[in-house]
Formats: sequence, structure tokens, C-alpha cells
Amino acid sequence: MPDTLALILFLLPLAYSPGPGNMVFAANGARFGPRATLPASLGYHVATWIVTLGIGIGLFGLVGSAPGLARAMQVAGAAYVLWLALSIARAGVLRDTGPARPMGAGGGAVLLLLNPKAYLIIALMFSQFLPTATAPRIDAVLWITTVFTLNNLMAFTAWTVLGDRLARLFRADRSARRLNLGFAGMLAAVAVWMLLA
Repeated sequence: MPDTLALILFLLPLAYSPGPGNMVFAANGARFGPRATLPASLGYHVATWIVTLGIGIGLFGLVGSAPGLARAMQVAGAAYVLWLALSIARAGVLRDTGPARPMGAGGGAVLLLLNPKAYLIIALMFSQFLPTATAPRIDAVLWITTVFTLNNLMAFTAWTVLGDRLARLFRADRSARRLNLGFAGMLAAVAVWMLLA
């Protein structure tokens, strides 16, 4: 079995640093509250577990070996994050009764599936922590997959709660608008980073 402490230390900066998922969940936490983000979190993390397991047992090697597919995913992922940024920028008062709805489980899954950087991180993680053998041991793959997914879940939950706490400071219409624009700007920057990185 892999060294779990070393794996967690490897994952901490990757999971808790600002990225597409963290920014989306922080913005949704600010806009709708932590409870309303649960379906999106479920979708994202179920997709994370499935994709990570697939990469661990070698099913998704196609992404790394097909540069055109990786680039198409990069562009689609950046476009999706930019669309989310525009949705947040157009939002009004936080938690108003307007037509805005929190992202659902499907949106959470799409966020993961269209993020080629996640695939690269997962592949790097397995290259470092999967015991070398002719074929990957399924128990090690399952353990790494589960630790990775739970670590991401904790990070996204922390960002969601942080977004919610920030929203409590920005309840007035004008300050709420500024917070929405701030999150939208960060997401737009992440979308550009996804395209250029």
C-alpha cells in the first residue's frame, strides 16, 4: 500500500490552492450557501472517484496520448468556467428569490470531466504513489482514489464555507454585487489560465 501521509502531503497544496473547482464552489457557497452546494459537490466527487479509478487502472490513457482531445477538453473546460463566471457576474443580491439556481450534480460532474488539469494531476499522483508492478494492484488504486477524492471533498467544503462566510460580510445589494463581480473575475482568470497553461 502507498504511504498515505506522503500522499496527503502531496495533495494538500494541489487541493487547497485556488483552481477551477475551488473557485466555483466558493462562489456557489457565497451565492447560495453550503447546503445548496451539496448536489454539485456530490456530482463532482462521484465523477472524481470514477475518473481517478479509471486512470489508476489504465482506462483513460487516451487523454494523455491524444493531444487533440486534451486540447478540446481544455477549451471546453475553460468555456464552461467562463460561462459560470458570467452567470455569477450577472447575479444580483446574494440568496435572493430570483431565477438563479445553484449548480446541480450534473454541473459538478461536468466541471470535473472538462478539466484536463485534473487528469494530469491524477496521472502524476499515480506515477508517484502507485507501487510499480506489471499491473496496478487494485487495492492500492482504490486506496489512492479514495484518499484523493476525500481530500478534494474536504478542500471544496472549506472553500464553500469560506465563500459563505464572505457573503455574510457582503449582505447589502451593492456590496453583494461587488462580491459577485470579484468571484466572477477570479473564475474568468482561472478560465484564461486553463486555456494558456
